[in-house]
Amino acid sequence: MPETSAGTASGNGAVAVRNGRKQSPLDAGLTWLDDRLGVAKGGRTFLDKIFPDHWSFLLGEIALYSFVVLVATGVFLTLYFVPSAAQVVYHGRYKPLDGVKMSAAYASTVHISFGVRSGLVIRQMHHWAADVFIGAIAVHMCRIFFTGAFRKPRELNWIIGVTLLFLAIVNGFLGYSLPDDLISGTGLRIAYSIILSIPLVGSYLAEFVFGGVFPGNGDIIQRMFILHVLIIPVIIAGLIGAHLALLVKQKHTQFPGKGRTEQNVVGSPMFPTFMAKTTGFFFMVAGVLWLLGGLAQINPIWQFGPYIPYKVSYAVQPDWYMGWLDGALRIMPSWEFAGFGHTIPFEVFLPGVLFPGLTATLFVLWPFIEQKLTGDRAEHHLLDRPRDRPRRTAIGAAALSFYFVLFCASSTDLLANFFGISLNIVLWSFRFLVIIVPIVVGLFTYRICLDMAGAPRVGKRKRAMVVLRTPEGEYYTVESEPRPGEGHEELEPAPVPDFIEGIAEGNGAGETEPGVRRVGR
Repeated sequence: MPETSAGTASGNGAVAVRNGRKQSPLDAGLTWLDDRLGVAKGGRTFLDKIFPDHWSFLLGEIALYSFVVLVATGVFLTLYFVPSAAQVVYHGRYKPLDGVKMSAAYASTVHISFGVRSGLVIRQMHHWAADVFIGAIAVHMCRIFFTGAFRKPRELNWIIGVTLLFLAIVNGFLGYSLPDDLISGTGLRIAYSIILSIPLVGSYLAEFVFGGVFPGNGDIIQRMFILHVLIIPVIIAGLIGAHLALLVKQKHTQFPGKGRTEQNVVGSPMFPTFMAKTTGFFFMVAGVLWLLGGLAQINPIWQFGPYIPYKVSYAVQPDWYMGWLDGALRIMPSWEFAGFGHTIPFEVFLPGVLFPGLTATLFVLWPFIEQKLTGDRAEHHLLDRPRDRPRRTAIGAAALSFYFVLFCASSTDLLANFFGISLNIVLWSFRFLVIIVPIVVGLFTYRICLDMAGAPRVGKRKRAMVVLRTPEGEYYTVESEPRPGEGHEELEPAPVPDFIEGIAEGNGAGETEPGVRRVGR
């Protein structure tokens, strides 16, 4: 398409002319970039991307926006945190710790909490955002699993999601270990023991990571700091970008419904509908995290005190996303292997190394395992109702109950103290429950799914029944009239234009052909 442009000088600056139309300096600058980069066509296609309106798709957005809040608050905290194990004497705003010897990392964290304006709010907001970020990823992955959104062609996106989940867990552990308080130090002691339990290379690896025998020479704080604020966040950001790029490329999945097929996507376009909704949702997520940071106390390290290697605090629980691992370590029997000049402590190696490794491997390979078991190699863009896949749903429910029992087992000491019973009884109870509960939950879920699949109108809101009587004295029932707002109505799906064409020279606004939307450049 031949085009001409010229610039004319005026008192207000240069005005570009394109196809006989005057352009503002901003439009002229964008046109200049588009002529060289060709982003307009892809941008227009992206703005027309359709997003399904189901509420469950917001779970991924919660994770994304929590990550944005994490980065923003993390930058603020980085300006004040001192990643050093050097010993200092604290003389700050928090008087109960005045004159106490502690690491510079702990002292700087207490200073952020009490000596920096809005420091405590930002620090707690950062911690809450980490918890919500990991929780949103986990629930989002559950939605993907139970609806079959991991099937072909989305196996790669599932693998990216699993990788994001475990990277977020690792980075969360590194983050709450940085303040060097008594609880985080206890967590580092456990991490040291886990590394030490690896056969053959464990002792060398533990000494390399910690810079010597625990607690090491203090280098572990600087190393965790670099991993936490730079390396892992960059990897997470890259994986999120890859996840979104694949989402745009492969289009959204959607639940079966009116007008929805394997070949289309029914929902709201990116611009302006979805963009307006998701912008508001971002401010809602950020606002809730801000309220949590200001009103809900979390990780009050000044109450725990600085880390002292020979002290262990009572009732130490990690953040929720590490509970399953802590519970597995607690209930594992004290087994070990000694021979050939080596000792393998199974009570640490099996739950702390092998179990997480098997969990991650099983999660990554699940799309291919299900594909092999079912023989289903077709592409799927419509989602399953969990009740229509009873085996998958039962397996997922059993797995969730398994990890939930392990999570509860991370509080064995608290439970024993609260109920006034022997800790040994609590440990043995959980050793049985971790096997029995998943079996019961799996069978119960499978039975429910079968019953629901055979019931008409299951899952739909029931209407009130009106009992009537015939002249002969017999009773019968009819459904009542629907109340306002009780029915679920959807608009007729409208197709997005197949292609977008620029306006040629001389075309007026009313000269568009049917089925073609012309967008001025």
